[in-house]
Amino acid sequence: MSTATPYGYVLRVDGHLDRHWRSRFGDLELTHHDDGTSTLAGPVADQSQLYGLLAGLRDIGATLLSVRPIDQPDPGNRSPPSLGQPGRGPWQAVRKGETT
Repeated sequence: MSTATPYGYVLRVDGHLDRHWRSRFGDLELTHHDDGTSTLAGPVADQSQLYGLLAGLRDIGATLLSVRPIDQPDPGNRSPPSLGQPGRGPWQAVRKGETT
């Protein structure tokens, strides 16, 4: 088990969150996906902030589908952070029965 602190997280929820919730989740980027899910992704300072984000999702009644750590982006690379799964974006979790 790694003790390194991740740069941030991708929180995936069922349904499309209304854009007005963006202010509640600080600097996290809200993205709607074609599969009917939403992700909030970006830097998270520590576990306390992560727990606050999770509590905020609970408070608005969002169904949490996944929480994934992300690495700090390389300043010279303009592409989004990777989760170590080639061909998958940070919001594309592996579903039950699917192989990587």
